[in-house]
Amino acid sequence: MTRSKPGGDRILSSDLAAAGEMRFFCWLTKISKWITISIQKSITGGDHMNETLHESIQGFGGMISTKQVLDLGISKQTLTNYVRAGKIKRVDSGIYMLPDTIEDDMYALSLHSKWIVFSHDTALFLNQLAERTPFMHSVTIPSNASVTKSMKRKCNCYYIKPELYRLGETVRRTTFGHEVPCYNPERTICDLIRSRSRYSVELVTDAVKAYANSREKDLNRLSEYAEQFHIINALKPYLEVLL
Repeated sequence: MTRSKPGGDRILSSDLAAAGEMRFFCWLTKISKWITISIQKSITGGDHMNETLHESIQGFGGMISTKQVLDLGISKQTLTNYVRAGKIKRVDSGIYMLPDTIEDDMYALSLHSKWIVFSHDTALFLNQLAERTPFMHSVTIPSNASVTKSMKRKCNCYYIKPELYRLGETVRRTTFGHEVPCYNPERTICDLIRSRSRYSVELVTDAVKAYANSREKDLNRLSEYAEQFHIINALKPYLEVLL
C-alpha cells in the first residue's frame, strides 16, 4: 500500500510503520528514564538527603565510612544513589564525605581500619615535633591483625606484637581538627630509634632534639618505654648529647 505526497512522491506503508516504531521507542525510553529517576528519588528522599545520615556525617566531621552508614540502617544502594545524585562524594573505597567538606587524608585513613595507629614520622608531626607531614604516612598495626592491600600501598606499615601495640596510644587532632589515633611523644621517639635504619640520621637527631626541648617531655616514661622495647642502650647516646 502506498500514499501520495504533494508533488507526486509516494510513501510506502512500511516507511510509515518504521517511523511509528521509532516514535514509540523514543517515548518508551523517556518513560523508562522517568521511572528510574522517580525510583531513585523515592529511595534517596527526593531532593533532600536522609536527615539521620546528613547529621551523622556532620557529627563524624564531614566524612563517613560504609560500615558507619550500614550501622545507621541505610543500604549500600541508597548510598550509591546519593553519590550519583551528587549529594555525597566518594573519597576512596568505603569512604564518603559531604561535597563541601575538605578532604582530610589522615582522618580518611583512620576510617579505613580500626587497627591503625599513626606512628613514627607521622606521629612526630601530630605531636608537633616536626613541622612537615611526611609524603607517605606511617602507621603501626598489631602483628595479629591485617589491613587491606590499598592501605599497604598508601602507608608505611609497621607491625608490633600485640602486647606492645597499645603502649603510648593516645589521640591527636589533624590539621583539619579531626581526632585520630596516634602514639605519644615517648613512644614516637622509641619507634624512631627502633626503626632508625629506615630514616636519615638527621631526621632521628632532629626528632630527639625537638623532644628534648619540649616542655611536655617525660623522661621517666621514655626510659620505661625504652626498656620494654630493649633499646635503652641505643637511646642513651642521643640523650647524652642533647640533655
